[in-house]
Amino acid sequence: MAVKRDYYEILGVRRDASQDDLKRAFRRLAMQHHPDRNPGDPAAAERFKEINEAYAVLSDPEKRRAYDMFGHAGVSQAGVGQGPAGFGGFEGFGFGDIFESFFGDAFGSFGRRATTRSARGDDLRYDLTISFEEAYRGTEKEIEVPRLVACEACGGAGAQPGTGWETCGTCGGRGQVRRQAQSIFGAVVNITTCPSCSGAGRVLRTPCSACHGQGRVERRRRLSVRIPPGVDTGSQIRLAGEGEAGLRGGPPGDLYIVLKVKPHPQLRRQDEDVVYDLRINMIQAALGDRIEVPTLDGPVEIAIPPGTQHGQTFRLAGKGMPDVRTGRRGAQFVKVQVVIPRDLTPEQRDLLRKVGGLTGKPEKVSKGFFEKLREAINLD
Repeated sequence: MAVKRDYYEILGVRRDASQDDLKRAFRRLAMQHHPDRNPGDPAAAERFKEINEAYAVLSDPEKRRAYDMFGHAGVSQAGVGQGPAGFGGFEGFGFGDIFESFFGDAFGSFGRRATTRSARGDDLRYDLTISFEEAYRGTEKEIEVPRLVACEACGGAGAQPGTGWETCGTCGGRGQVRRQAQSIFGAVVNITTCPSCSGAGRVLRTPCSACHGQGRVERRRRLSVRIPPGVDTGSQIRLAGEGEAGLRGGPPGDLYIVLKVKPHPQLRRQDEDVVYDLRINMIQAALGDRIEVPTLDGPVEIAIPPGTQHGQTFRLAGKGMPDVRTGRRGAQFVKVQVVIPRDLTPEQRDLLRKVGGLTGKPEKVSKGFFEKLREAINLD
């Protein structure tokens, strides 16, 4: 079995190449190896196909990300389900359409009969907001999506039932018209898109009354979306075939659900871990305490040992978010913030002076601050 070449190597670009770099490399190589410029050269035709395939993947951000992560398996039919979570395979590169978007029909296409090929429907995006708790546990949501579907009356053909498409009489089905004029330089041939059929080569004499010849009509569809535990803002879920209907019987596009997770009022997320900022006073830090803290599974009581310092962190294993692929949960980190009081009573000020004193300069003490505070509080 032949080993497929690296797509970046095919285009001669670095792996961090920008979209503009990719576009310039593709244009240069496609012009050089186009079959019309290399008639009868099978190696050039194969090279041209290889260039198209590489650009089709790397010019699409999602396909490029899958290729960078999984290689050729991430963007091949055999790699369906092997790519990033929420995505399947990537079909329908549309190599010819990519090349024509750059160069039009400049390589001797006049004289070929135009074809009204079926075209894949557009992909759709739906933004969905869920709560922090729903992202943790997973959920199922009902959504309503407006989209273009195949016309029921004409089956997507665009023609009134019982009629059909006819060959364009202006261009004879070629989709282009050729006009020749004389100038001081001799005969000048101008080839343009047929104005009668807009390049399709066929015309619709009797459009469908339901879709007015478009072959598609807008409908709203209710869908149930299963959201797995552990998703985060920016996560995407792909629903294959739930995009817009294709043209002239082409396959439908896909629907991508893009998630946004609302922030939690007390917890914040760091990958699969969560962090809780616990505010305690000086006495609790000095003498220790047992305090109830919120977690995703409900309140949990933790022990604050005597002498706890500001910024000290306690780890609660298995109390974080689940990994969306493995289900393994992260940890919750409780970060201590010792709150220093601003407004003290005279008695409180006297107590603190007994503990540390005010000297106006750094002072070496034999006992730690919290130890002295503890002794002062215990005085009769």
